[in-house]
Amino acid sequence: MIQLRRVGPDEFRAVLDTVLEIYTVAMRPPSDQLAGRLAIMRNHATYPDFDCVLAEDTQASGIAGFAYGFHGGQGQWWHDVVRGALQDRAGPVVANAWFGDALEIAEIHVRPEYQGRGIGRRLIHTLCEGRPERTAVLSTHDAPTVARHLYRDVGFADLMTRFVFPGGYEEYVIAGVRLPLPEPGAREG
Repeated sequence: MIQLRRVGPDEFRAVLDTVLEIYTVAMRPPSDQLAGRLAIMRNHATYPDFDCVLAEDTQASGIAGFAYGFHGGQGQWWHDVVRGALQDRAGPVVANAWFGDALEIAEIHVRPEYQGRGIGRRLIHTLCEGRPERTAVLSTHDAPTVARHLYRDVGFADLMTRFVFPGGYEEYVIAGVRLPLPEPGAREG
């Protein structure tokens, strides 16, 4: 049975090795990027209103997945880069509408053997539940992936496509949704 549990920065840091291992098996990044990813995750836990949700397998006594985010703001690398790019493409009014008061969802990952069971969807809904921000934003690969389908199904809309982060080469989509999230199965409009 999978139970979801919210944890704050201290408990997140306490399970960071497990979180990084789940990230590694879910994303399969080059091994030389793991130390940097660990430092980024540790730093994210210091951001305002940091919140993490763990999906715990009560029968296997382990973590099956996780999601975390925080209140985005000026001075945070992802926030500044993405908000600036959206402002360049769509103008300051649009950029402020999406990034002026946003929950920035930094990571959502589920171990491969647990995927396809609705855990990712539950993680997103739980992470967003009760948040005071006006919007939630995230980035994902700009490709027809399972993750991108999930985000669309939850209600996220593309804000920018074919976005390449500075120093990178892969294309991403920046997506956003107004909070609170639509109820599962409900459609806006």
